[in-house]
Amino acid sequence: MTQPVTVICMKWRTRYAASYVNRLFAGVRRNLSRPHRFVCFTDDPSGLVSGIDIQPLPPIALPDAFTWTPWRKVSVWQHPLAGLEGDVLFLDLDLVVTADLAPLFSYEPGRFCVIENWTQGGEGIGNTSVFRFRAGAHREIYDRFAANPDAILTEHRIEQQYVSTSLPDQKFWPADWCLSFKHSLVPRFPRNWTQAPPLPDSAKVVVFTGRPDIDEAAKGQWPAPWYKRFYKHTKPAHWIRDHWRDEAPPP
Repeated sequence: MTQPVTVICMKWRTRYAASYVNRLFAGVRRNLSRPHRFVCFTDDPSGLVSGIDIQPLPPIALPDAFTWTPWRKVSVWQHPLAGLEGDVLFLDLDLVVTADLAPLFSYEPGRFCVIENWTQGGEGIGNTSVFRFRAGAHREIYDRFAANPDAILTEHRIEQQYVSTSLPDQKFWPADWCLSFKHSLVPRFPRNWTQAPPLPDSAKVVVFTGRPDIDEAAKGQWPAPWYKRFYKHTKPAHWIRDHWRDEAPPP
């Protein structure tokens, strides 16, 4: 019998609407056939659809300036937590699932796996938009932070640097599995004005860090200061409509 796995995400405050969680949930269901639990840790469960396992945000002591930042993701390393067990795949809300997720559970069994950050190639820094860990393993990441958050916040600029330096034996996903919309897919200037961002067959997840947001990229919008708009530009990515949706197929 195939061992059940878990997919988790986090939603806090209002940066992303409940629809982002619902569409992520639908994307996982379409692209993960093995038994799985989908958990959303959130401070506001309103609007989330049936089938999502809704859990409160895990406790973590953060200084006021960091309370609602990605540093909150460090909280998922504590154990026990919401009954998590076995392999756990963390997905940020600002991404689109585009293909079968099963390989993200079979790749490098038992290892911590993460994206190699697109803008820091060769520096050993992961991007925690998509990572897999074994529940209960490496709980020291949370424990060490909880014991002295000020020191760690001073030493590390962002959460994913802290995680990567804590786990030097991390394993990066194959580079063509988890892609960045703006760093991997948008053609370089000036081709971005005439060529739409493609979706490679190898891509399993496309991540939309910063701007444009997913809905903006689908329409070919890239909010930016006027003096950057000549190069921060994208044609509409029509494939987003096929993959970032609720269960019903698009008309």
